[in-house]
Amino acid sequence: MVTLLENPLLGAPDPAPARLFNAGGQSPFLIVGDHAGNAIPQQLGTLGLLEADRMRHIAWDIGVYDLGKALAQALDAPFLFQHYSRLVIDCNRDPYHPDASPAVSDGIVIPGNAELTPDRIAARVAAIHAPYHSRIAAELARRAAAAQPTIFLALHSFTPTLDGTSRPWEIGILHDGGDTRFAEALLAELIARPDITVGDNEPYQMDATDYSVPRHAYAAGMPYAEIEIRQDLLAEAGGVAAWSLTLCLACKAALQRIAATGAGS
Repeated sequence: MVTLLENPLLGAPDPAPARLFNAGGQSPFLIVGDHAGNAIPQQLGTLGLLEADRMRHIAWDIGVYDLGKALAQALDAPFLFQHYSRLVIDCNRDPYHPDASPAVSDGIVIPGNAELTPDRIAARVAAIHAPYHSRIAAELARRAAAAQPTIFLALHSFTPTLDGTSRPWEIGILHDGGDTRFAEALLAELIARPDITVGDNEPYQMDATDYSVPRHAYAAGMPYAEIEIRQDLLAEAGGVAAWSLTLCLACKAALQRIAATGAGS
């Protein structure tokens, strides 16, 4: 049998699984993008998908790459993201959960994920999922060693319609366990804006399927927020710039709100 070391999933043409933008950011925020890219390792071809499907929401969080970079600059924060499509391996899922490399997504059959063997799943985990989360853990450890406080911001986007149902929210703030103070303060700041339709644990609830925030923030007692923005609002550069400004101002105001209540760290 060929071992993973003899036949690695990622080759020379493939991008690294994790990248850090604005590494020297000095604010307390660390932004992560679990689904910022839609790359597929060359060895896996196209997963049997048409290009149009590889560009759809099933493959990545549309707009998050550009928004993450803009928000990182606005907040003076690092943005740690990974390039590979969520259809190869979903870095916001337990890597061995069936949804992590789905055979079908939003009604689209993924031929390259049909009848995946344990060895093939393990290769994807070893090449992409594990290095990405190790990079996050290393960045958090570095910040802790430097006595730099961290608020963990997980940035996502969502499709305007799913299963034929329109989703009215422009932005959603997800929260559940751990230290929810910042998420709740951010939610309050956004709800105070009459011009924005805000979801509280909408269009998704943070639950047992989420992986990144529970793994990195819950156990450490780290403040966090998982942020979801509707993808049609990030389709153009103007929308990205507008939402970067909105989030920057809301995040800073949320910090002030926490300090004013005496609940700060």
